[in-house]
Amino acid sequence: MTNPAIDLLLARRSVSANALGEPGPSAAEIELILRAASRVPDHKKLVPWRFLLFQGEARATFGNVLAEVCREEETDPGAFRLENEAKRFLRAPLVIAVISRVVKNPAAPEWEQILSAGAACQNLILAATALGYGAQWITEWCAYSEGVRKALALAENERVAGFVYIGTAKEMPEERERPTLGEIVAPWRP
Repeated sequence: MTNPAIDLLLARRSVSANALGEPGPSAAEIELILRAASRVPDHKKLVPWRFLLFQGEARATFGNVLAEVCREEETDPGAFRLENEAKRFLRAPLVIAVISRVVKNPAAPEWEQILSAGAACQNLILAATALGYGAQWITEWCAYSEGVRKALALAENERVAGFVYIGTAKEMPEERERPTLGEIVAPWRP
């Protein structure tokens, strides 16, 4: 017996941002992807994440911000590096920044809220894959940069959980080796 949801989970594979291209998802598909991303475990209904979308010209505009931040934060990054930073978000038609937002609540530990943001990233990828797109969840230096934090106007309780690149796969990656269950699963014994 086959199950489409299980088949999707077992076949899911990240597609490198460098291997993504047009077309990207339509506005209706983006809404579906975001709705799926917001249906993750969320203890106490705190919504400990939010999404910033980079499409069209916004990708190039933010790329210029990345290049400028790189110039300010790195020691002599060089013209090649700065050019790559300016083009970073042009690798895919849609880039979604997932912002982890920790809310003070003694009934919902910080770790659970951070995990919820990670689950939102995973659901973005699964929904995009289910719609036939390639996707990759990555952080890179810009997720940890103070200058990028400022450019994204992140609050003190926020940080980048990742950037999810979504587009049409130019080429599908080869399957990679996965751990065997015997190496990672064991019954608990007292």
